[in-house]
Amino acid sequence: MEKSRRTFLKNIALATGAMMIPTSGFGAPRNDKWGQILPLRKLGRTGREVTMLGLGGYHVGWTTEKDAQEVIETAIDGGIRFFDTAESYDNGGSERRYGKYLVPKYRDEVFIMSKSTAKNGKQALEHLEGSLQRMGCDYVDLWQVHSLSTPEDVDERIENEILEVFEKAKAQGKVKHIGFTGHQNPFAHKRMLERTVSNDIFETVQMPINVIDSYFHSFIENVLPIALDRNFGVLAMKTLSDGRLFAEKKMKEKLIWTSDDPLIPNHISVEEALFFVWSLPISVLITGAENKIMLQEKIELANRFVKLSQSDRINLTARLHAKAGASIEYYKKI
Repeated sequence: MEKSRRTFLKNIALATGAMMIPTSGFGAPRNDKWGQILPLRKLGRTGREVTMLGLGGYHVGWTTEKDAQEVIETAIDGGIRFFDTAESYDNGGSERRYGKYLVPKYRDEVFIMSKSTAKNGKQALEHLEGSLQRMGCDYVDLWQVHSLSTPEDVDERIENEILEVFEKAKAQGKVKHIGFTGHQNPFAHKRMLERTVSNDIFETVQMPINVIDSYFHSFIENVLPIALDRNFGVLAMKTLSDGRLFAEKKMKEKLIWTSDDPLIPNHISVEEALFFVWSLPISVLITGAENKIMLQEKIELANRFVKLSQSDRINLTARLHAKAGASIEYYKKI
C-alpha cells in the first residue's frame, strides 16, 4: 500500500509544472491596474488563467463588516484575483459583501465564482438570479453545483434537472463556466464524473486536497486523476482541514474544537501544508480568512512558493500517517 501511494504521489505531481503560466520566468507574477498579481495557473480547459491563491467567501460572510472589507481589499492589494462565494454562505451575506466591496470597483479584474446547493432545477435558477442580484453582476465567471454528498445525491439532482439549468445559464452568458463541488465523499464526485462523461459539460471540480487526504477517503487518489485526464480545472479547499490541523478552532470567537496534539506546530508547518498542495496539479488553492492578518500570511507563502521535491512530499505524508483519519478530516462521511 505504501509503495503504491509513493508511486501515485510521484506520478500525480509531474503535471504541476504544466499548470503554471510562464511570463518572463516560470510562473512569474504579472501586473494589472491594481498592481502585481500572484502567479497564474491554467484553469483546465476553460482557457482562463487564475491566481494560485483564491479568497474563500464563507468567512467573508460571517466575520464583521469591517474585517470583511479589509480582507477583500487585502486580497486585491496582495495580488489575489480569484474570489469564491456561494448563495448559502451566511444566507447570501457573503455575496452581498462582494456586491458592496468587490464588484463596484474591481469587477473587470477579478474572477468570481459562486455556487448553488439546489436540489432541483427551479431552485437552482432562483439561486443564480439571487446571486447575480446580491453581487450586482451581469454574470459570474464560474458557477458550481455545490456540496455533493453521496452518489445518490448526485442522481437525485440530475433527475431533478439541475444540469439543464446550469447548461442553459452558460448558454445565456449568465455564467462563463460551470463545475461542481463537495467535501464529504469522493465517490459522489466520481458519480458526477461518470454521469457526465458523455456530454462532459463541467469544466471544474472543487474538493478537499491536503497533506493527510490520501490516507482516508481520499479525493486525491479517487478523483484527481480522473479530473486531470479530462482536463478539469481543480480547485483545492480544506488545505488545512478546515482548521483542524491547528491546536484549536474558533468561529465568531466561540471555541468549537481543540487538540492536545495538533499537526501544526507539532508535526508540520503552515508552509509545508500549503506547499504540498501547490506542488500538486491544482489550479487554485482557496483559503478562508476572517481577518486580514490571516490572509496576509497565505499571500506571503504564495509569493515565495517553491515546489516540493518528490522525496519531500513522500516524507511529509509518511510523517503524518499516524495522525490521519476522521478525527481531523471530520467533514468526510463514508
